[in-house]
Amino acid sequence: MKRTLLSAILLLSSVMMASAQIIEPKETPQLEFALQLKVTLGETYRVGETQHGERIVIPITGGTFEGPGIKGTIINGGADYQLVKKAQHRTELEAIYSIRTDDGVYIHVRNRGIIYDGKDVQGNPSFYFKAAPQFEAPADSRYAWLNNALFVCAPEFSDAFKGIILNVWRVK
Repeated sequence: MKRTLLSAILLLSSVMMASAQIIEPKETPQLEFALQLKVTLGETYRVGETQHGERIVIPITGGTFEGPGIKGTIINGGADYQLVKKAQHRTELEAIYSIRTDDGVYIHVRNRGIIYDGKDVQGNPSFYFKAAPQFEAPADSRYAWLNNALFVCAPEFSDAFKGIILNVWRVK
């Protein structure tokens, strides 16, 4: 009985160790530049401290966007809804707005991301700001490709532009 139990434990242990080994990925996803958004912003307002953290709203008032095969304007009326967690040096954001291409096609955008302004593993100051926009374009439009891919974006800050510049890449 002891020998059977010991054999079962050894077999289970070897199975668990084998499943914990990492199989080297055969393919690394690539990024392809998709577009740049130059977003103009309204006056920020604070809802205040909520049960989830401090809620901040930044109105989206307009702007422009351009990329290979796509160009247009950002529609006034969206907003960037931020949830600040000061103790974690972290802000969660969700921007919801629409864009209109130069040929009159409306596309809905929902962009979720993280801003982290704390310290890295070594204790050095670290700033991280990335987001993942999702697009909803008409399925019968030339922009339907936006519906069928994942995207990532990162901000670019410029003294020459009053707002935020977002560079967007498609994950290939």
